[in-house]
Amino acid sequence: MPEPASATPHPHPATLRRLEKSSGKLAAVAIARMDEQLPWYRAMPPENRSWIGLVAQAGIAAFTEWFRHPETPQAISTDVFGTAPRELTRAITLRQTVEMVRTTIEVMESAIDEVAAPGDESVLREAVLVYAREIAFATAQVYAQAAEARGAWDARLESLVVNAVLSGEADEGALSRAAALGWTSPESVCVVLGTAPSGNSELTVEAIRRAARHAKVQVLTGVLGERLVVIAGGSDNPLQTAKALIGPFAPGPVVAGPVVGDLVSATRSAGAAAAGLKASAAWPDAPRPVLADDLLPERAMAGDPAAREQLVEEIYRPLSEAGSALLETLSVYLEQASSLEGAARMLFVHPNTVRYRLRRVTDVTGWSPSDVRSAFTLRIALILGRLTDAGT
Repeated sequence: MPEPASATPHPHPATLRRLEKSSGKLAAVAIARMDEQLPWYRAMPPENRSWIGLVAQAGIAAFTEWFRHPETPQAISTDVFGTAPRELTRAITLRQTVEMVRTTIEVMESAIDEVAAPGDESVLREAVLVYAREIAFATAQVYAQAAEARGAWDARLESLVVNAVLSGEADEGALSRAAALGWTSPESVCVVLGTAPSGNSELTVEAIRRAARHAKVQVLTGVLGERLVVIAGGSDNPLQTAKALIGPFAPGPVVAGPVVGDLVSATRSAGAAAAGLKASAAWPDAPRPVLADDLLPERAMAGDPAAREQLVEEIYRPLSEAGSALLETLSVYLEQASSLEGAARMLFVHPNTVRYRLRRVTDVTGWSPSDVRSAFTLRIALILGRLTDAGT
């Protein structure tokens, strides 16, 4: 802890007695001046104002004791700030504390001529200046320690939230922890997963935060094992969000889960992203980043039940309900190596009819049979749908 210099000569006993006698009055004047000059002080609850009063009194008392024995090291941060609870560092900012200290020092300086015995004015003035410097160091130390403790606590809270979302166990408790971290419950949330870079994970997390501030999205993030997990809120475009945050990720696939409505539902986005990351090896030419929904066929083949269900419910079922002609045409078209003429011959229809039906497939499913990647997804969806209908 900072220790004030001990170069101040022993004061005249009369000055010390007058200082001791005036300490209560000086503290009262300091409090009155704060009430007059500092709007934030007037707006505080009575309990916090009383704690600040105690800090001011303790500061003047500590100065008096140091003035009595300038050669004795004093732990100013303990003597002064130890009178108030740790929670006070959350109630008032560092700037406000500096204003409080400045006001108290100004009161002490203005009273030097009144308090000092004749001939001791310069000694007392020098002592106040030295003590003011040490109080400044002590203030910085107290807030630095509070920031370190708060940072470590926030990191633990954030890790709990991220782990709960990734493990599918997010609940109201996770919401409360996230709120304590400043999460404002945005309506659009997605999870982005990838490999964490080697080295200091705190630097990686800070890099994600900088990227998020630039992209104007909220994030809860952490490194879990080899994975870098980012829960992003405030954007309804997961691919755009992933692109904005991709910088700190290590080389390799980065997968963005679908957008969901809140943090609790983010478990679904995290599950899709995790399944996509696991299955991404099956599509080595996948873009980076890639949507988890773009990896549906690979995820289904890797055993992801959610992907299998999504392919059946979002592709196979709508085609079945749209009429047997669409399902049959798509199946024949894919079997005929995406040949319009070949499919037309097999179906005994005109190629334009096939072309029309394939456009309807695109309208119904959102996947175009003429695109190679989409055709692969449609084929897997047909296979899974038939297996589902067969009870397999």
